Amino acid sequence: MPSGRYSLYDPHDDTPLGEEHFSCAPGPAGWRYTAQSFTTDGTPAGSVDLTLDSLGRPLRLHLRAGDWQIRGGALDGLTWVRTDASDPDTAHATEGHDRAHAFTGRSPAFLIATARLLRLEPGGRARLRLVALTEPVLAPRTLDQGWSLDGIESHATDSGPLTVERYTVADLETGEQHTVHLAGDVVLAAPGVELEALDTPPNQQRPGAPPLG
Repeated sequence: MPSGRYSLYDPHDDTPLGEEHFSCAPGPAGWRYTAQSFTTDGTPAGSVDLTLDSLGRPLRLHLRAGDWQIRGGALDGLTWVRTDASDPDTAHATEGHDRAHAFTGRSPAFLIATARLLRLEPGGRARLRLVALTEPVLAPRTLDQGWSLDGIESHATDSGPLTVERYTVADLETGEQHTVHLAGDVVLAAPGVELEALDTPPNQQRPGAPPLG
C-alpha cells in the first residue's frame, strides 16, 4: 500500500498551495485512494476518498475542500451532490449529472484514476469528457481532454525495476498540453504536483480491461 506526500502548486505560476498526504491500494472493488490535504501553513484544507471499480470507473467519490463537499459516482454517466457546511440540513444541496467518463480536480488521485480508466497501450490515444471539481468551492464544470501514452520506460531502483509511463494530456478547448509521468498508482511528475516522499513502492500492475470506447 503506497503512502506518501505530494506538494501541490498552481500549475500556471508555481505558487505553493500546500500538501496532500495519501495512501492507495487495490481493493475488493478495484482501487482506492485516500488523502488529507493541508495549506502551506499546515492547516487542514480537505480530503479525498476515491474508489474505482474493476474497470476504472469512479464507483464512489467523497471530496472535501474547506466547507464544501462533493459526494458522487458513476451512474448513467456521473452523478453528484454538492453541499456546504453552512447548510447542515442540506436544504440547499445541489445535484448534478453529466454523461462524462470521470471526475478530475487538484488531487493527483484524478490523474491516476484517468490513466486506469483509459488503459492505453504505448502509442494509444483517447478522448474523454471529465467533470472538473474546482477548488476552493468545488464548483463543477465539464471539459474534454485528449490523452496519449507516449512511452513506457523501466528504471533501476534499490527496490527493483520501476516502470514509468509518460502521457501527454491536452485540453481540447484551449489546445494546451502537458506531460504526466506515472509509476503504477503514484504520480512522479505533473504540472502542479511534486512527489516529496513515498514510504513503499507503487503498485505497478497495469489493469487489463479493454480501453475506453
